[in-house]
Amino acid sequence: MLLGLLCALGSAVCFGTASVMQAVAARRAATGESGESGRSGVDARLLMRALRQWWYIGGLGLDTLGFGLELIALRLVPIYVVGAALAASIAVTAVVASWLLGARLGRTEWAAVGVVCVGLGLLAAASGAEGHGAGSTELRWGTLIAAVLVLAAGAAAGRLPERARAAGLGLGAGLGFGVVTVAVRLIPDFAITGLLTNPATYALLVGGTAAFALLTTAFQRGSVTAATAGMVIGETFGPALVGVFALGDHTRAGLAGVAVGGYLLAVLGALALARFGEGDEGGAETEPSASSAGHHLA
Repeated sequence: MLLGLLCALGSAVCFGTASVMQAVAARRAATGESGESGRSGVDARLLMRALRQWWYIGGLGLDTLGFGLELIALRLVPIYVVGAALAASIAVTAVVASWLLGARLGRTEWAAVGVVCVGLGLLAAASGAEGHGAGSTELRWGTLIAAVLVLAAGAAAGRLPERARAAGLGLGAGLGFGVVTVAVRLIPDFAITGLLTNPATYALLVGGTAAFALLTTAFQRGSVTAATAGMVIGETFGPALVGVFALGDHTRAGLAGVAVGGYLLAVLGALALARFGEGDEGGAETEPSASSAGHHLA
């Protein structure tokens, strides 16, 4: 249990730091584009330009490490624990952004970080063992269908008004990461034959690819925190419900209320960070533009 919790928190640190690094790369890649950019939900050209920057490559390296830690955590603790820990990655994002992007965190943001930590502590104290449900064939195929739908949803989100676009694309990315989380639990082993015949394998690949593409596009012109807020919502609640009702995840005896409270605190604290991260609402300094971010990092 302790190893699983540490791996979940380690993955949150990796993902949160990677988000800021990829945001810097995506904004630099978008410099000089026309105003027509960003109308599509998935901007493949932007992704290719971002891949030529070491900031993005470094972020992918951290994402890879984080995903490896997430895989271990999903084998040791319930999905809802991993989901709450990953939601806390926005706290890491906010702190790292304050360092790399020059965004100043106010008292509200630091209070939200504290709420996230309290929520994770309660959840760790109340969480039970990972469920041993293998999932039905219908669930495996449903996960693959959901992964494909994420791409369609991303295309629709790319046509939202500018203020809502980053959050919408982030939500699509979160749904894709949620598909990945569930798919991992639906892969009982890594034997080649089993992997090739399991729809969850393809759900993991499609969902993960869609999520990365959507999140990169969301970072092109939108706020890091707004995009990450949408991602937090998309990747937490759905997988947690699947884990409890379809895969047998549970809490310690008599501590279900504590687990629910801790889960909500962690997620609400993460959303509060996203809500006030723009600066005009919560007193924090507004995140710099692409050009000023690049100048600050240079």
